[in-house]
Amino acid sequence: MPDGNTPLVSVEGLRVEFASDGGTIVGVENVSFSVAPGETVCIVGESGSGKSVTSLSLMRLVEFGGGTIAEGRLRFAGQGGEIDLAQADPETMRGIRGNEIGMIFQEPMTSLNPVFTIERQMTDGLRAHRGLSGAQARQRALELLQEVRIPEPERRLKQYPHELSGGMRQRVVIAMAMACRPRLLIADEPTTALDVTIQAEILALIDRLKRENGMAVLFITHDMAVVAQMADRVVVMYRGNLVEEGPVGRIFAAPQEEYTRALLAAVPRLGDMRGKPGPEPLRLVGADAPDSVQAAVPPGDPEPLLQVLHLTTRYPVKGGLFRRTVANVHAVEDVSFDIAKGETLALVGESGCGKSSCGRSILRLAEPTSGQVLLDRTDVLALNERDLRRKVWRDIQMVFQDPFASLNPYMRLAAQVAEPLSNFGIAKGSEIEDRIAALFDRVELPRSFMRRFPHELSGGQRQRVAIARALAVSPKLIVADEAVSALDVSVQAQVLNLMMELQSTLGISYLFISHDMAVVERVSHRVGVMYLGRLVEIGSRAQIFENPRHPYTHSLLSAVPIADPARRTVRDDLKFRPIPSPVFPVGHEPAPSVYDEVEPGHLVLRQQAS
Repeated sequence: MPDGNTPLVSVEGLRVEFASDGGTIVGVENVSFSVAPGETVCIVGESGSGKSVTSLSLMRLVEFGGGTIAEGRLRFAGQGGEIDLAQADPETMRGIRGNEIGMIFQEPMTSLNPVFTIERQMTDGLRAHRGLSGAQARQRALELLQEVRIPEPERRLKQYPHELSGGMRQRVVIAMAMACRPRLLIADEPTTALDVTIQAEILALIDRLKRENGMAVLFITHDMAVVAQMADRVVVMYRGNLVEEGPVGRIFAAPQEEYTRALLAAVPRLGDMRGKPGPEPLRLVGADAPDSVQAAVPPGDPEPLLQVLHLTTRYPVKGGLFRRTVANVHAVEDVSFDIAKGETLALVGESGCGKSSCGRSILRLAEPTSGQVLLDRTDVLALNERDLRRKVWRDIQMVFQDPFASLNPYMRLAAQVAEPLSNFGIAKGSEIEDRIAALFDRVELPRSFMRRFPHELSGGQRQRVAIARALAVSPKLIVADEAVSALDVSVQAQVLNLMMELQSTLGISYLFISHDMAVVERVSHRVGVMYLGRLVEIGSRAQIFENPRHPYTHSLLSAVPIADPARRTVRDDLKFRPIPSPVFPVGHEPAPSVYDEVEPGHLVLRQQAS
């Protein structure tokens, strides 16, 4: 804690309970820590350890999720004097939320209202807490969107949440949390959905605001590299209890608890795979030895399972009185690649670069404008809907970026995992129950969770359910769209090892869409780098990470945070370079993608292509 500073927030003996069909569940038990003005405290721990419950208690939002603050005090040095947030009345809390305490939530799609425009949601708090006029609030909203580096902020203000990518939605949530310059910023996985370049800029922005305004930051994350870059002190939680607390340097250099040491050992680090032939399993938290998981071997079958040829996907932009198409978003532009049987191809790039659109286009969840997609030599784009379901969707499954949005909130988890088994006639009766139980075991979820609903799980646990559902039909190819971005390092290691084991034993192929470069280096055979809808560089893992040739690939790799507090790269001189717009007038036809083969299998887009 900075010398001479009285704590802005003191959590004392916090205990939070949840009522369930099986009795009372203790979410947090006897947790105590403090945060001083101008200090960043990072809370780390496994999914379900109580990190988010602790933060939601400070905002008194835990009660809306069925939780009760059973014991403890939450002292906050507010503008009107010190108050106990645990005892504050609803009107007092309304004045504090968003004004004195801002919060960046873990899942942007569930924290934004789908029926209101971005402008309405951003200006409501400014008008309520700051008394700004409509024009003033709108101008401030524009400035905030520019600060978090959203392209075309004027157009984004008029859009709805579903019209933005996951990363852009997260940036909107960050802008809203910082709108009133709160005294305490609670950041619950704030950069989970962001690629490394934008993450570096957002971390620099939070760090600058902290120093300029004396703002305190309670930073909840599973990314130990971000902890090393941001934290002054670290709080380690495990199963609702605080197991270790200390300065960031000591936690990384000399952790006292075995659990903390295991967490740090499970972190994938950029450069760990240098000189290694193929993907390798990650170290696991707990008793499981790293070598107990069979590593995925480099693919031996040269025949491609999937061929993508000159794929182009454009989304119409409607405007005018009759909602005519006035422009097109060039989401995917002339992209070609192939994936062999048993191979992992990773797609990396900035939020909004077209990674997810490419994956969705392959499954025809987004209709491509042109190109070819061949699965086992079958043209996916030529199939009708009936044949698409019968011939493609069983062989290709997708794990989506937002687990809450991809799960039905009204169905129990067992029924959701069973659904594809029933739809494709794979199993019936008691066999379905046995297969569901086995799938829950494989993704490290207790069988008791089968009767739960999605809202009763943490973000990481929901993602594991989504992965179990994708595995249910034994697909040939899984499109994993940020499949492990919501997972803490320990669960991430388990899931990635599971994916590599399935690849080794069953020959499953993966299109692995991710912004986590260290994870991509660990699991991939080949890597494709996307920028503004184009594939700018593609090659083997070693070629991309050890010999990058495109300037954008260099910038991606240089922005990766380092899991070492002594080598901090967060700096306030980071320049927010504007992102060119992918929106072009109707009829605009960009030049085709032309590549130079700089070494066998290593292709780099020529700079003049646009």
